Amino acid sequence: MQIELAEKYHDTAIGREGQEVISPCVQCGQCTFVCPTFRLLDDEWDGPRGRIYLIQHLLEGKTPSADLLPPAYTITTLEGKTLAANLQMHLDRCLTCRSCEAACPEGVRFGRLLDIGRELVEREMPRTFMERAWRRALKTTLPHRSRFTAVLRTTQALRRFLPAGLRARIPTRRAAGHWPSQGHARSMVVWEGCVQPALAPGINAAAARVLDRFGIRLIPAADGCCGALSQHMSAMRDARAHMRHNIDSLWPLFEAGAETLVLTASGCGAHFRDYGHLLRDDPNYSEKARRVSELTRDIAEVVSEEWRNGEGPALSDHHKGRRIAYQSSCSLQHAQRLNGVVEELLKRAGYKLVRVSYPFMCCGSAGAYSILQRELSESLRKDKLNNLLSCRPQGIATSNIGCLNHLAETSPVPVNHWVELLEDSFLPAQMS
Repeated sequence: MQIELAEKYHDTAIGREGQEVISPCVQCGQCTFVCPTFRLLDDEWDGPRGRIYLIQHLLEGKTPSADLLPPAYTITTLEGKTLAANLQMHLDRCLTCRSCEAACPEGVRFGRLLDIGRELVEREMPRTFMERAWRRALKTTLPHRSRFTAVLRTTQALRRFLPAGLRARIPTRRAAGHWPSQGHARSMVVWEGCVQPALAPGINAAAARVLDRFGIRLIPAADGCCGALSQHMSAMRDARAHMRHNIDSLWPLFEAGAETLVLTASGCGAHFRDYGHLLRDDPNYSEKARRVSELTRDIAEVVSEEWRNGEGPALSDHHKGRRIAYQSSCSLQHAQRLNGVVEELLKRAGYKLVRVSYPFMCCGSAGAYSILQRELSESLRKDKLNNLLSCRPQGIATSNIGCLNHLAETSPVPVNHWVELLEDSFLPAQMS
């Protein structure tokens, strides 16, 4: 796709990257059919191809209009509003699931283009006071572990006094589980994160117990946000501040001998893998950011490799044949392209994985999306749960805290991180 940058974007990083990302697009439309919002809304502007057109015209300094697309494309706009007025809405509606990237035959990096489009819109189309206030509240609470934990514990304490509809949206408190204290020659760092320690502290503890069985000590890193939440809300300055802080926290651990950075939240993992790109122009952090990206691995990769290279822990029989529906998070299957890794681990552990239709579709969580786009998020969750539950599983497994919390809100069966199920399948150490 040809693009002629507006003069104000000539010789700018945002202009060069936008041009580079858009150029390979041939407008074939294969991305459209795997896009959750297009499938839900049947609107070209709410699909990747339409959004690419919108961002292209922003970079060219043109006002988007409905005649940008050929007549055959499906187009709807809000009654009484121009497309330009709806532009921000169409970009906000994107989940950043990156299913389109996995489907694109030309390798268009749509996630990066979306960040550019959102940043431009944020500059040129100021939000209403209420929108700004709501987003600011999220950005100053969710990424900060202590603040989020305080809010969560308060709402959990008041849960029984709330109306049923609101009560269902507040997650119940989960047990943390013990952290192994045994020392090993090998060590890895696990990122604690911002919301996961409060919502599901048992996940990282289970990961530590699993790796302990493979002779690896898991060291918790300082808590904090990976930066993804701020980035997806177009607060790039905040996102980069989080990234720099995290690099400073991790670097001494790597220098002390930690082999890799392990992530149990695939959304954070996808973002850490992008540090090298996002901080490529920072003279003080570019090299360290690149190294952090290289050292980032999902817990599934680590366990798969360790189990492949050795016998692994002895397995119990009490869970064998238990029917599990696995929901592969978008950040694991589309962003990190780790398809099939978790599934093989669960099968090896003795679980029976049921067939799930449309496994590539997003559950609707997508970070703050489930808060900012509640109606769309709930529709996507309903579809996802229908697909997950169609073969009557006894439980649902997933690989990301956002998906886990979102699905658990209305799921009739338990929802767990897959590493918790894997750890549950091992015989106790003293019996193996």
